[in-house]
Amino acid sequence: MSEFDLPLPYSGASNDFRSDTFTTPTKEMIEAALTASVGDAVYGEDSDTVLLEKTLAKMAGMEAGLFCVSGTLSNQIALRTHLFQPPYSILCDYRAHIYTHESAGLAILSQAMVVPVIPSNGNYLTLEDIKSHYVPDDGDIHGAPTKIISLENTLHGIVHPLEELVRIKAWCMENNLKLHCDGARIFNAVAQAGVPLRQYGEIFDSISICLSKSIGAPIGSVLVGDLKFVKKANHFRKQQGGGIRQSGMISKMALVCVNGDWKTKLLYSHSLAHSLAAYCKEIGVPLESPADTNFVFIDLAKARMDPDVLVKKGLKYGVKLMGGRVSFHYQISEQSLEKVKLAIGEAFEYSKAHPFNSNGATKIYRSESTEKMDVDGNAIHDVKTYKY
Repeated sequence: MSEFDLPLPYSGASNDFRSDTFTTPTKEMIEAALTASVGDAVYGEDSDTVLLEKTLAKMAGMEAGLFCVSGTLSNQIALRTHLFQPPYSILCDYRAHIYTHESAGLAILSQAMVVPVIPSNGNYLTLEDIKSHYVPDDGDIHGAPTKIISLENTLHGIVHPLEELVRIKAWCMENNLKLHCDGARIFNAVAQAGVPLRQYGEIFDSISICLSKSIGAPIGSVLVGDLKFVKKANHFRKQQGGGIRQSGMISKMALVCVNGDWKTKLLYSHSLAHSLAAYCKEIGVPLESPADTNFVFIDLAKARMDPDVLVKKGLKYGVKLMGGRVSFHYQISEQSLEKVKLAIGEAFEYSKAHPFNSNGATKIYRSESTEKMDVDGNAIHDVKTYKY
């Protein structure tokens, strides 16, 4: 295991590289839940939930916070709250979670056109990228005017440079645009870049701060912004079924993570990812993105690697992979990192003799029960395989 808080005995978190959401609660978190408040959070009467909301809002330099059960919920209600009279559009990176992995929420819940933009530098959006895809509200009745710029920090494990965010913010203010941050992994950006959360709060009008990724809380996100914004967001949270009652237990568990030494834990996970990225470079495995933080994205197409072979090589060494996206969290062990290196090395060698080509759609977060043979001829019974 890592040197940090041990998860519960039944945990397999130390060898799970599918996502940084696979951390499991520690003994300290479970004990905290047993002493949690049991007020009604819908009426704002649960003290631990209120404390969590105030703590995150203060850290971000915002007026208020709203606890949500997921980052998808906090993103969707944030964007809906910023929007008024359609038609309108939201501009974001083409890989953004709000666009690719939130079940068409923007189309259904906000009736919004989405303008996905491919960064010209291949990594993160610049002001120039945004300007070239911006639709002004200038009286032209043929388009859907841009009303929100939504950025993700980190995205693909990449830290969005602060100086670029400052440029984008200044331009948004000049053009009366809202700037939202999907901060699913904002703590990773804070730890790696050394930029305080409050400084990001000065840039964005709203931030969705996820607690169940990387820092290790079992459930939840907190949406932060000004008081008027959060009050209206609470209306949409209720409308979309997110008004849970006794949330004190999960809020108290999240407070253990927020008040703990999350920076050291995150930097540990980043060091593991950096080690894997260096190994991939050493053996010639191409990567999609710089491994700034806790992700390594293998370019499977360039490597001609079969994602199913990679997953099975992982199973051979007792580690769980999900295609070319290798995720690290603080409960990953250094021993498991070495096993992942072996799995990737073998899968890459296999690809040289058996190059893989796929013309189908990219698949991620998709699983099926199998009873197959692995690439070494060993039986795999009733195992969930994850395809990318």
